[in-house]
Amino acid sequence: MSATSEVAVGIDVGGTNTDAVAMSGAGEVLAWTKSPTTPDVTGGIRASLGKILGELGERRGLVGRIMLGTTHATNAIVRRRNLGRVAVVRLGAPAATAEQPLSGWPADLRDTVLAGSALVGGGHLVDGYPIAPLDTDGIRRFLDGPAGAFDAVAVTGIFSPSYPEQELEVAQLIRDHGVAVPIAVSSEIGTLGLMERENATVLNAALYGVARDVTAALMTAVAEQGLDAATYFAQNDGTLMAVEYAAQYPVLTIGSGPANSIRGAAYLSGADNAIVIDVGGTTSDLGVVTERFPRESTMPREVGGVRTNFRMPDILSLGVGGGTIVDAGTGLPRNDSVGYRIAEQALLFGGATPTLTDAASLARVVVDGRSLPALSPATRSGLRAALAVAHDRIESAVERMSLGRTGLPLVVVGGGGFLVPDRVLGASEVVRPDRGDVANAVGAAIALAGGRADELCAAGERTDAIAEASRAAIERAIQAGADPARTEVVDVLETPVSYSTPPTVRVSVKAAGPLARIGQTPAGHLPPIKERV
Repeated sequence: MSATSEVAVGIDVGGTNTDAVAMSGAGEVLAWTKSPTTPDVTGGIRASLGKILGELGERRGLVGRIMLGTTHATNAIVRRRNLGRVAVVRLGAPAATAEQPLSGWPADLRDTVLAGSALVGGGHLVDGYPIAPLDTDGIRRFLDGPAGAFDAVAVTGIFSPSYPEQELEVAQLIRDHGVAVPIAVSSEIGTLGLMERENATVLNAALYGVARDVTAALMTAVAEQGLDAATYFAQNDGTLMAVEYAAQYPVLTIGSGPANSIRGAAYLSGADNAIVIDVGGTTSDLGVVTERFPRESTMPREVGGVRTNFRMPDILSLGVGGGTIVDAGTGLPRNDSVGYRIAEQALLFGGATPTLTDAASLARVVVDGRSLPALSPATRSGLRAALAVAHDRIESAVERMSLGRTGLPLVVVGGGGFLVPDRVLGASEVVRPDRGDVANAVGAAIALAGGRADELCAAGERTDAIAEASRAAIERAIQAGADPARTEVVDVLETPVSYSTPPTVRVSVKAAGPLARIGQTPAGHLPPIKERV
């Protein structure tokens, strides 16, 4: 099958709808569909895949790749369900004992996840000098304590993103000790910042069971359709990762929905730089396209009440969506939504709950070809007032995301895009691309495979650090499924480390490339960095 004839299917699971698109190798949208997200999520994936294949008809045999953006991991954390018990090992004693692991977590989530923790000797100073010898005996004693009572192990060392050797040694020690559970090491997940990186690593370890289940569900859905297609998961930075990679790093799927929307909006609108608003049934997510990739957050992000520092798109979420419930008495949108039940509960569909979709319909926006029933003057007044409040909130959010930069267009996507007015203060224009209501699925279908790596170095050694981080980022992109021959560095960020002696710089490199051809395996050995960057 040639690259141009092959069809890619992108699926994105949202709080209200599960969207799917089929795209040709030339980038043409061949078919698209929206299905209500089911309570178990997996049913929506199965239904969307079945519908899109039905739309393709005889061309279904050309489907060679299926890409999924999913909320499974996010739902598990928020709902405190299906999470594994994690044994936590921190390398850094005696320097890092003031704060216990998971000390800032919500109590119910901590009780659900934490099987036990050990603070043992190890870790590094900023210059790579060991804080203390690695306490291997202490680690073995800890493992023998809660043996059989945990589902995974999370290992975090001070400054391990720059000096990962101790973490890798501990991982091997755990395997040699006969502990047959998955092991997450923080140097492969987060950046500098001990507590936030440890949190991200523990969440990743707690999600291994969820990743196993959703991977099996996706593979089952593909097998049920008789497809011989490669499968991928979308990750937080707008790129893809192979199923095996996603099973190892499930935490990297948490921000995949907004990242997919941003990438899809950039593709459909042709904008290299823009503000994007994706209006769904529950929330409106705003992000920024920078050279066709999502702008990433430089601040720690909270997931389910837990501060983390793994890469996430810079997203501002508003409680404004098509299913947002309106208090007709006060004329204010509530912090609640009918979600995927909008077709049953909204006034426009014969229900009894006023929503912002009803408010838009009252403002002469055509929604699904329907008309509102007769409404009392008070309800009509309340709906109009709520829509005006929603417009003000959207305008304020656009201004915040622009960071003072003028001249950026606002690209509107998502099924609730009709809530955005045609003129928004702070945006040069409002763009509504064709198929924008399934931009998230388009973003999944067109995504590249990507990888990232960080290095900490003295300011005078930045050239060598960039080269080493570039090599590592390219290798991780290839592990995620990228074509080894076409993977390249797409972003280099240098950040000075405050108050360090000698002056120190953190180098962060992102690499991305088109997916490898079906049947192509990643290269076992990478050529020198000068040949690849």
